[in-house]
Amino acid sequence: MKLFCPECKNNINVDDPSEIEEGSIIECNTCGVTLEVTSINGERVDLEVIDEGK
Repeated sequence: MKLFCPECKNNINVDDPSEIEEGSIIECNTCGVTLEVTSINGERVDLEVIDEGK
């Protein structure tokens, strides 16, 4: 599963991809924005910015 930040377009590293589910809150390790997982379709994960971060 690959996660990409919609804000900075970088890859997001997650410790345990099996824990990612709709409604999960994650932080982009590059730009610091807080993101919510809005949908999962196979390997595609849609993320929405919920906090602008740093």
